[in-house]
Amino acid sequence: MFIEINGIKKHFGEGESRVEVLKGIDAEIEKGEICVLLGPSGSGKSTLLNILGGIDSADSGYIQIGSERLEDMNEKSLTIYRRKHLGYIFQMYNLIPNLNIKENVEVGAYLSDNPLNVDELLKTLGLYEHRHKLPNQLSGGQQQRTAIGRAIVKNPDILLCDEPTGALDYNTSKEILKLIEDLNQKYGSTVIMVTHNDAIKNMADRVIKLRDGVIRKNYCNEIKTPAAELDW
Repeated sequence: MFIEINGIKKHFGEGESRVEVLKGIDAEIEKGEICVLLGPSGSGKSTLLNILGGIDSADSGYIQIGSERLEDMNEKSLTIYRRKHLGYIFQMYNLIPNLNIKENVEVGAYLSDNPLNVDELLKTLGLYEHRHKLPNQLSGGQQQRTAIGRAIVKNPDILLCDEPTGALDYNTSKEILKLIEDLNQKYGSTVIMVTHNDAIKNMADRVIKLRDGVIRKNYCNEIKTPAAELDW
């Protein structure tokens, strides 16, 4: 078992405004899986992703990745863990506006002991001929690809994706999902993807459905739909 999520609880606010966002989450994710966290807005899926990523901490319970428990780490070892093992893809691209596309991807490479070849990755992403352009000279889909490149160039064990197609149109969304699928197959990264788009669950190995802070369903797809064939 690669990732074990055990008894995770999390609340925000106090007194009358206290909200229990996660109410005891238990799940396991195997190495190399694409896992989709599915649920409506407010179901707790992004909070769970942030706890997995060491961005937020749980009130109780633990997350174990390999042989390490996140809550046993101090701030310094948590920073090193994030840097060495995690790649993040957000709905907002968060690119550095005055760096070109290649330089934006290289920012991720500097954080890794074992980065992928930047030029080769840019070719895989279909960005090589745009590498000298600035982010504002690219389309939204190309900017998202750049953000994915920055996350994946670290060669992370785990790729955390928070609504990676949320700001994109249908065709571009499918391109980005196919790219994540290709990268998962090529590099073996474990992908954990938050979405409220029900169709995306069909490309996953594992689907975890959350509602009101609890897991309603947790199952594996026996037959996966290739990302290019998804329809919504």
